[in-house]
Amino acid sequence: MTHGPRETTPSTPPDDRPRAYPTGDTPRPTSRDVARAAGVSQATVSLVLGDKWRGRVSQRTADTVRDTARSLGYRPNLAARNLRLGRTRTALLVVPALTNEFFARVHTGAAAVADRHGFGVVVYPSPDGTGPARDPFASAPAALDGVIASSMAAGALTALRGTDLPLVMLDSDPADPEAAAHVNLAIGDGIRQIADHLLGLGHRRYLHLASAIDTWTFGVRARSLAAALDATPGTTAHTLRVPLDVNAAREAAQQALTGPGPRPTAIVCDGDALAAGACKAARRLGLRVPDDVSVTGFDDLALATALEPELTTVRLPAEQVGERGMHALLALLEGRTPTEGDLPVELVVRESTGPAPAG
Repeated sequence: MTHGPRETTPSTPPDDRPRAYPTGDTPRPTSRDVARAAGVSQATVSLVLGDKWRGRVSQRTADTVRDTARSLGYRPNLAARNLRLGRTRTALLVVPALTNEFFARVHTGAAAVADRHGFGVVVYPSPDGTGPARDPFASAPAALDGVIASSMAAGALTALRGTDLPLVMLDSDPADPEAAAHVNLAIGDGIRQIADHLLGLGHRRYLHLASAIDTWTFGVRARSLAAALDATPGTTAHTLRVPLDVNAAREAAQQALTGPGPRPTAIVCDGDALAAGACKAARRLGLRVPDDVSVTGFDDLALATALEPELTTVRLPAEQVGERGMHALLALLEGRTPTEGDLPVELVVRESTGPAPAG
């Protein structure tokens, strides 16, 4: 029996150039296209684009693969990869509120690192700005790979504790056994820098405008200030706990500055917003900052340089907090030990502090 002509399947092009597709009907480029164009194997492409190339592939090759993928417009099939790995490649960031500049910058840092590793970040701000929140997901363990959370929004974590999700806590008690990793700032050192600065200017009568929020970070500030001032004879300090609000701080500072007894010459505030309230109180009472009373903040938000005089405060590296938090979560997911050690903070001296007034 005579057979007709046999149908043949087009073979793979013999050269290493990426395949050409008709204009207007161009399929997404594949990892094979990237490998051919870069002159490497598909395994190398997978290692580089999966960020697992270190120690296996040279920096030069990794750069070539990434540049080639970018020029071809290659995007990995995340859905297929996630199904294969059993991961969603999604992290939950729990913060008090993104209207707070500090936490907005924390998110910026975390999101930048996440993006470089093919992760997404879901932000869950606590509804009232600080306290307990409802479960953000009905089935969080199935929707997430891990959680990064500020201690100021710890109440939002009730539904997530006790799950298998790795938890990275920011600015929180390092003794907390439920967190797999901690990312902390050198908060106590920042307060000591403020105290040393003011003591060096001759201040001995202090008002501490302390946050009314009961968290580890504000407890550290109170204890560190008390310890620093107690070490200097003749020093007195009065503490008022107030909400993190400009008007609440103004009212509290005005009360302290007009109360009985010697007036404080320095006001140490747990945040820049509280310091702004203290400065308003001084102006309304006809007092000059810093001639009659010095004021310090904590955070170094944009507000610090919007005030007049500009605010002496402690600069906190908010974006680095987010970056390290995301790096810590990635390390946990890969079975590595996260980087330890507090992030350093820096006192920024501006015009709101000066020598203690005579008498």
